Amino acid sequence: MSIQYEVEQLADSYGVADSFPKDFGYGGEEADIEDSQAPSDSKPRILLMGLRRSGKSSIQKVVFHKMSPNETLFLESTNKIYKDDISSSSFVNFQIWDFPGQVDFLDPTFDYEMIFRGTGALIFVIDAQDDYVEALTRLHLTVSQAYRVNPEINFEVFIHKVDGLSDDHKIETQRDIHQRANDDLADASLEKLHLSFYLTSIYDHSIFEAFSKVVQKLIPQLPTLENLLNIFISNSGIEKAFLFDVVSKIYIATDSSPVDMQSYELCCDMIDVVIDVSCIYGLKEDGSGSAYDKESMAIIKLNNTTVLYLKEVTKFLALVCILREESFERKGLIDYNFHCFRKAIHEVFEVGVSIQRPTGPQASGSPCNKAVTLNGTPRSMV
Repeated sequence: MSIQYEVEQLADSYGVADSFPKDFGYGGEEADIEDSQAPSDSKPRILLMGLRRSGKSSIQKVVFHKMSPNETLFLESTNKIYKDDISSSSFVNFQIWDFPGQVDFLDPTFDYEMIFRGTGALIFVIDAQDDYVEALTRLHLTVSQAYRVNPEINFEVFIHKVDGLSDDHKIETQRDIHQRANDDLADASLEKLHLSFYLTSIYDHSIFEAFSKVVQKLIPQLPTLENLLNIFISNSGIEKAFLFDVVSKIYIATDSSPVDMQSYELCCDMIDVVIDVSCIYGLKEDGSGSAYDKESMAIIKLNNTTVLYLKEVTKFLALVCILREESFERKGLIDYNFHCFRKAIHEVFEVGVSIQRPTGPQASGSPCNKAVTLNGTPRSMV
């Protein structure tokens, strides 16, 4: 059983992203790669690479296992490759492979084909508070080798631990790393290899936003999801909407308007509040039930006439909307449009499942055709 409630909150009160009960997660944590089962290896992979003590394992623990950032200070260095299965939502189903910093790419026993062939994204983590000359050398060696094996990989660079730097120093560090990395690629005639750079820290929401951008590139349904969100907010008087993975607080899609960091932080904090309160008051007396289910809904009214509205979409997904109080007076219209949006999301997922499993009695029919057009537009939206 879940609860529905209304909360008054100051508009400028943002918290550190480290809540959630310990048992509200993805289940099993990391497993040794040698002990993995073959069927799971078919899932797309995100590789976490970088030098020792750059913060790779801390990122994984904070984002996907709800570890407090302060607790990561006691993590031991990774000394072998670990694999973490993430089944975070209907649209995101991948593995995180955490590599030790001492991996030798010149070792002839290193199987490039096995590692990089099934990889969707390679995240290279650079410690911005350390001398990054060696890190840039390792970055070039890593991405050039991976690109030769699999040119379709998305290459992402997390300039990490920037919480200890001033704003000017952050910008200068990013500019310097960007310039040096791309110069190295140009010298190696790898101009077609594109690197994306992000400033990140586990002590604020920047690591969640960066991972959101990485994951979105792996979602083939992303244009349809964005189109559905655009139609939903334009017909409902909503200013901004995010489709969140509830456990990790990664947003897998948002509408086409620019993302404001404050708005994203507010929505993350709202998810924390909903889950925390539901875990206390939303479970049955014997402790059974779920803190997040199909009845989950929350309304938070800020003191600047802004309303935050959260609704359950699927077992792992939530829609979080930002709108004005005057727009929220048409709550009936918003709820009807949300019903159409939720139905379309479920049908997009069903189509994705049927595409992944083309053999079977239901493979030939598309359940999406009844209510959603080819571009993802729900026909019954008001």
